[in-house]
Amino acid sequence: MHENEVFVRTASEPEAEGLTGLGIVAAAAAIRDGDISSESYTAALLQRARTHSDLNAFITIDEGAVLAAARNADKARAAGSTAPLLGVPLAVKDSYLTQGLRTTLGVRNLEGFVPEKNAEVVGAIKDAGGIIFGKNNLVEMSYGLTGNNSPYGQVKNPHNRNHVSGGSSSGAGASVAARIVPAALGGDTVGSIRVPASLCGVVGFKPTTGRWPGNGVAPISHTLDTTGVLASNVEDCALIDQIVTKAEATARSDRSDLKGVRLAYAPPQYLDLVEPDIEAHFNDTVRRLREAGAEIVSIDLGEDFASITEGATWNIFFHETMEAISGFLHRNGVPTSFDAIYNGLKPGLREAWGHVVLPSGPGYSRETYEAALSLDRPEIQRRFSEAFTRSGAVALLFPTTPCTAPLIEQQSKFAIADQEVSDLVLAKNTIAASLADLPGISIPTGLSKNGLPMGLEIDGAHGRDSSLLELARRVEATVGTTTSPV
Repeated sequence: MHENEVFVRTASEPEAEGLTGLGIVAAAAAIRDGDISSESYTAALLQRARTHSDLNAFITIDEGAVLAAARNADKARAAGSTAPLLGVPLAVKDSYLTQGLRTTLGVRNLEGFVPEKNAEVVGAIKDAGGIIFGKNNLVEMSYGLTGNNSPYGQVKNPHNRNHVSGGSSSGAGASVAARIVPAALGGDTVGSIRVPASLCGVVGFKPTTGRWPGNGVAPISHTLDTTGVLASNVEDCALIDQIVTKAEATARSDRSDLKGVRLAYAPPQYLDLVEPDIEAHFNDTVRRLREAGAEIVSIDLGEDFASITEGATWNIFFHETMEAISGFLHRNGVPTSFDAIYNGLKPGLREAWGHVVLPSGPGYSRETYEAALSLDRPEIQRRFSEAFTRSGAVALLFPTTPCTAPLIEQQSKFAIADQEVSDLVLAKNTIAASLADLPGISIPTGLSKNGLPMGLEIDGAHGRDSSLLELARRVEATVGTTTSPV
């Protein structure tokens, strides 16, 4: 859905194709050096958004405002501005407040809400010269993993429109993969950045919780939530991280090999239920990393790791939702209530909330929640810390998702290795990093036999985000692939 559309003369097709292939760092440099104008770059991206509007990757694009911002960026550059993101458009998940641009949170009863302020991360991007291109489609209130939004439409996978994009940052993943934008701000509670990154074949970075501000972003769980970014490469994620955290730029190593790097993987926990194609590709990726000089050791996080992790994560996720959303609405003057949102949810989601989110629901338990916070979460954190210490590894490797993107028509129930599963399995491998508060990044490493992307997740130790990003850059240089689907 596009608002205030303004059509302008666009670049020729070959020229536009070259422009839309630029990542954040490359686009910023080209604009800064005067090789391209922000207006021409932005116009090419807008044309691409029109061409691929059937992906349902966006809820709102104000084309007139976007082009005006691009022209202003070109004027600022001519006046001597060297802002790091000057004139570069980014998309924003529609759970972020955006001043003057409607914010729906993916629900129908906020379809006309236009905030008076920006989320803190959006403010950081704009302060750095970035342009807000539009608001990405998402699952209602970020509650889902397949990109199925009832009011605003199913987000489709650019690699095959019959398949899901992943969620909840569904439009973010699809729009970066389709090269409509070079990057998009997303949100991750149990895998909502990393899952669509994996299924759509882009890079998705989930920082350590608290590294990025969450002010002005609709929450689910104060324990698990974090804002983050999806982009076409690791270098772009690192730049956005530097801008959002206001960290000083660190000297980047020129090394692309992995000599002297020790990594770990945990087959009993992360390969116990995966598609055969995923497992074979992951094992081949491990082999290639070893050939690049990495030492990779096998670890075991315990046979009860999955049961503890899944039980604790979902208990925290569900229990904190009502308070988190109610507080957000009140603090930010959002013109609706928790009850109104609940009553307007699609039937399946409303039923789920009634069971586990509402205090009156049969699945709601204060005691179980408190045990998850005080016992289970510290235990999983201890196991990760001990695993890193004992193995000497700086990061843990595993397939981001246990399967490629399911078919849209089978998104609720499908099979992995002849076992029927629900869509919650898409977060099977990502939830542990959320529970333990580890930074994680998913990078694309190739396509499956059916032509769908596969992701490799790399999780680092708590608070070691910069080191993780540098490691991921070197891993990307060895095994990463970026395949444009459209």
